[in-house]
Amino acid sequence: MTGSRRVLVLLLAPVALVLGLPAAAGAQPAAPTRYQGTLPDGATWIADVPSDWNGTLLLYSHGYIPGPANPPRNSPNQPTTDALLECGYALAGSSYSRVGWALATAADDQLATLAEVQRLIGRPEHVIAIGTSMGGLVTGQLAERAGGRIDGALATCGLMVGGIDLHNAQLDGLHALAQLLLPGQPVKLVRFASLADAVTTVNQLRAAIDQAQLTPQGRARIALAAAYFHMPSWFPGLPKPASHDYAAQEFGQYRNLQDNGLVASPLFRYQTGRFDVEQSSGGNVSWNMGVDYGQLLSQSATAEQVRSLYRDAELDLGADLDLLTSTADVAPDLAAVQWMSRTSTLSGELQMPVLSLHTVSDALAPVQFEQEYGEDVRTAGANPLLRRAYVDHAGHCAFTVAEWVAGVETIRARIEHGYWADLATAGSLQALAESYVPFHPGEFLGDRTP
Repeated sequence: MTGSRRVLVLLLAPVALVLGLPAAAGAQPAAPTRYQGTLPDGATWIADVPSDWNGTLLLYSHGYIPGPANPPRNSPNQPTTDALLECGYALAGSSYSRVGWALATAADDQLATLAEVQRLIGRPEHVIAIGTSMGGLVTGQLAERAGGRIDGALATCGLMVGGIDLHNAQLDGLHALAQLLLPGQPVKLVRFASLADAVTTVNQLRAAIDQAQLTPQGRARIALAAAYFHMPSWFPGLPKPASHDYAAQEFGQYRNLQDNGLVASPLFRYQTGRFDVEQSSGGNVSWNMGVDYGQLLSQSATAEQVRSLYRDAELDLGADLDLLTSTADVAPDLAAVQWMSRTSTLSGELQMPVLSLHTVSDALAPVQFEQEYGEDVRTAGANPLLRRAYVDHAGHCAFTVAEWVAGVETIRARIEHGYWADLATAGSLQALAESYVPFHPGEFLGDRTP
């Protein structure tokens, strides 16, 4: 069975179940062949090659793993593994050389994994880099470095703004929470001495957010901080708020900020991740000195929501914005910023076609990252190589199996055809998976020149 026909069967199967029709039966394929090894820097890798390999290898870059375990991964999850193998794709991926913020070696570990796999199975017809979250950033780096070795890239829910802008945007939101909800209290936002130091800040802020949610004034200030975080208003499992239902939007922002339905809250992930980055880079990689928080809010897609909630709460928005601007005094450690610039950023200078996928509501990798990434690619003159697409779900990397397969099939078609045409439009992607939608992300606010 060809790859295209397998995809058709895969995507029609849920329809058959809904209609009460029996799924098509067939002989079970032979189990894929597993390869594995260890790279000189200690990273481990795995590869699975199906018996009816279609000639395309997917090089998967995984997201942030805090550890201590550091297993190799070659797919985002087991159902997607099964579907991609059924479609005939071979899968490979490494653990990277360390847990956590592994950007110093991750792209090189992936390329070394590719070399090892090719030594064992031969050169594939096509190689596609695919990655999620932090692995989306790794995939973006491969798209700028690995022309000739990799043919195309699929970045999903990626940190496509790079590590510096990511931490600056988070600092802006953290600064707003600390100044507005805990006035006069010491709240450490950067340069943590220990992991416990970072957790102390998380606990301070989470308690303050819960208290603020009880009053109209507190909810208005949560919405202001949420604007700087790019915190979405659609919480997983709840209805999407209406465009002018500002109270429901703020409640969704509050829920996303506090837990997002995850094991650990976004605040916990922000600050424990920041401690890890500071240990890796040797210092603080973010700053807000000189930031005008009034001007920043004016560029936000949620500015009108904030203004409305402030009016209803009879609060002086201008006074709060002036306070944030006058107290913005965090300076970077230049050596740490230079390390981050070398290891954890993108230039936009693509060497291959890239399809970047995002859910429209993501608390850990806000969809506004796509706006900034598109701007970087346009500035670099590589815009014809980039397409971005959006899925109408709430959650981080909350793609269905069909959506994963649709993304892979689309970038493979782009490689084979040599041009995009309408391959990556919402309509064409909907033909493979129904939840792709037309969407335009709002302005990203954390872009700052080092």
